[in-house]
Amino acid sequence: MAVRSLENLLIDELRDLLSAERQITKALPKMAKAASSEELRAGFEEHLTQTQGQIARLEQAFEILGHTARAKKCVAMEGLIEEGKEFLEEEMEPSVMDAALISAAQKVEHYEIASYGSARTWAQELGQDQVAELLQATLDEEAETDRKLSKLAEALVNQQAA
Repeated sequence: MAVRSLENLLIDELRDLLSAERQITKALPKMAKAASSEELRAGFEEHLTQTQGQIARLEQAFEILGHTARAKKCVAMEGLIEEGKEFLEEEMEPSVMDAALISAAQKVEHYEIASYGSARTWAQELGQDQVAELLQATLDEEAETDRKLSKLAEALVNQQAA
């Protein structure tokens, strides 16, 4: 699709986000399995459920906009997940692995926060208030996940890794 308007740009970003979320649903079970902290494992499992809801919101946004929910390969997410996979192949103490997993997860969250924030702003500018609300709901979840990861790292994981 040629990006010739803000609406085209929004659709393009939503397709990118759909790909990113689908990639995340494949990565989170592996991250949960690699986590030694029960809290971290539970957090990854909870975020998997959230991510499935986020995919449903994206599909709903496409429907509102009159477009097919078709993903466009998100190369950025592919790279972030690949970088995270490299940790899984390393020999690390369990607490150090947990710290590495949190870092990888936060990189993903920050990418999503930036992407959802832009898409939400474009939807608002286009008068697509329903779409903006859907994107804001996901943006709120991503920000909360990032806060939880930071709190877990600061309160437990980083101290154990040190």
